Amino acid sequence: MNDELRAVHERLARIEGLLTNSAEGPAGEPAWRRPTRVEGRWAVSLAVLVAIALQLLLPAHLAVHPQWLLPALEFLLLVALLPATPSRAGRMGPLLRAGGLTLACAVSVANGWSAVRLIEGLVRGTEESDAQALLLGAASIWLTNIIVFALWYWEWDRGGPVARAAGTQDTPDFLFPQMQSPDPVHHEWEPAFADYLYVSFTDATAFSPTDTMPMSRWAKLLMTFQAMVSLLTLALVVARSVNILKA
Repeated sequence: MNDELRAVHERLARIEGLLTNSAEGPAGEPAWRRPTRVEGRWAVSLAVLVAIALQLLLPAHLAVHPQWLLPALEFLLLVALLPATPSRAGRMGPLLRAGGLTLACAVSVANGWSAVRLIEGLVRGTEESDAQALLLGAASIWLTNIIVFALWYWEWDRGGPVARAAGTQDTPDFLFPQMQSPDPVHHEWEPAFADYLYVSFTDATAFSPTDTMPMSRWAKLLMTFQAMVSLLTLALVVARSVNILKA
């Protein structure tokens, strides 16, 4: 009789385990919370190359002089970081993080200077009298701004890409929808640069978070600053362009 009861209890325990796994998805921690392979830097490198090209195409009066200096520095930093393959990234964590943050700072300084010069010219009424040239210059700054903030989000969220891959921090700075989904399809999902680029783009266009929520104070402040810069730039450029077209 005891053997029969024990067998019944074992069957019930197996059934309960199957039901729990079915409701919660695959057993174990999701990919974004456990150690995984470090993300490659090719997507980031491509985005930075686009930002460098946009900076070189800016009108001379909007760029830091000499105009080639900061883009050249950014390119050299990019070349220095490229050999860091995912298999070696764990050993080069501090060096990669310092280089990545320096690269983000360089792109930010160059684009920030251009944005300040553009806004100053728009406020004083000394900016381009050609609406097409004005819109193209503003679009270059706006697109570079999206790449800049995507770099910051990617480099800072949970300590950066190397720390995220190590799974050392459980508390996310950005809460992506896949992190909350019980769907087993998302069990192997973890954020990559493309996800942070999407967050940056939506914040620059909607001027607020959309599906991804900032959780830490620094993430909220950074998104607020990006939305403010984007709104100010777009509002002034559109107003100036309309005045030029009416004239």
